[in-house]
Amino acid sequence: MKSFKDRISEVSRGGWIRAGIWSALYIAFVLWVAWGDWKSLGWLVLLPLIVDAFTTKYINYSWWRKYKDTKPALYTVCSWVDAIVFALVAVYFINLYIFQNYQIPSSSLEKTLRVGDFLYVSKMAYGARVPQTPLSMPLVQHTMPAWLGGGKSYLEKPHWEYKRLAGWTSPKKGDIVVFNFPAGDTVCSNPQMQNPDYYTLCYYYGTGMVNSRKDVFGEIITRPVDRRENYVKRCVGEPGDSLQIIDNVIYINGEREPEREGLQLNYFVQTDGHVFGAKYLEKLGVSVADRIQVDPQTWHFPLTQAMKAELEKNPHVTALVLEPEERGGAVYPLGHNEWTRDNYGPIYIPKKGDKVLITEENYWIYKRIADAYEFQPMTIGKEYEFRMDYYWMMGDNRHNSADSRYWGFVPEDHIVGRPVFIWLSIDKDKHNIRWSRLGDTMKKW
Repeated sequence: MKSFKDRISEVSRGGWIRAGIWSALYIAFVLWVAWGDWKSLGWLVLLPLIVDAFTTKYINYSWWRKYKDTKPALYTVCSWVDAIVFALVAVYFINLYIFQNYQIPSSSLEKTLRVGDFLYVSKMAYGARVPQTPLSMPLVQHTMPAWLGGGKSYLEKPHWEYKRLAGWTSPKKGDIVVFNFPAGDTVCSNPQMQNPDYYTLCYYYGTGMVNSRKDVFGEIITRPVDRRENYVKRCVGEPGDSLQIIDNVIYINGEREPEREGLQLNYFVQTDGHVFGAKYLEKLGVSVADRIQVDPQTWHFPLTQAMKAELEKNPHVTALVLEPEERGGAVYPLGHNEWTRDNYGPIYIPKKGDKVLITEENYWIYKRIADAYEFQPMTIGKEYEFRMDYYWMMGDNRHNSADSRYWGFVPEDHIVGRPVFIWLSIDKDKHNIRWSRLGDTMKKW
């Protein structure tokens, strides 16, 4: 066996350079993870392994390379395993701490972000979360693909406590934010029974029926925070804000919020019997999925103010009627208010460290926070101190968005990241690439 002195003498200049670069990157990463929690500096014990890999090579990670000529089959298999393991590890850390891809699945932000948009989502903007379920399959949120047998894509243990690394900002009013679905802690395994969410199903059908009718709802599954579905909405309320919606207009702390250009509401469009052509509706901006003809003289569309003004000029349109708010269904907290999706609140959005006197009027508003997010007792007549910041998220396509009006606050530990730009956009109607949207950034949203 070679002595340490001999091994050092055989290290090339390139080996020292590579060892220095990778060591510096690893030290920077550990310091970032350990910031504010210096116990994590213990990960530096792995630093000698990194140095050894490029210099002294006591651990020979490339032992299989010597069999290139004598055992080509072994060499080939090991080459593939080496490449796959490296790729999986790299993807795992990039996806956890730097960025991830996200595809817009629904029309809740339509006219701002569209179905078929693929987003680059920065994990570093708000600070990446240390994974709570660290043993998981990269690029798979919670369920393995069918061709890999299905089932959970993660192990329940070990389970780490919530910790967020240093970022350069926090969600602000107007930001579009990717987050884990708060009501996704419990879901029905039957995919057809996952919208609306489990708690809404229990409200309408009864908890006993939902839990017992496996033939209809499937098994009841629980998921940790970082394995819940990813949602994307716009932040309209920050911690410490008081929010109210009056006739579809948002008021924050009593001040009316300006309406965004892409905001849409549903309307019934009454005509003289005229049938709108596909080209006209495409030019107007109504997607194929939204072209609903209720009867020979009535259509149902989501419209921006500009689209509404264009229809008002059409000689075949006799009336435009805003969709009644009752069509929105029950809102949060289910069964404990007379609010609607169009007239909601006022509701206070908790801020970390705030103390609120719990009354019979606000008990149900904050009960889920205590029970499901902070796991602390809450008693009517006593003050409750919030342990996290909370946010209020809504879609720009107001009447076609399942958002905070239906399932409440978004805790800070559910925040995933901030979309930065669109790297691909596929038109769901024409099945082609929308080249004009590529490269669009958050400044346009």
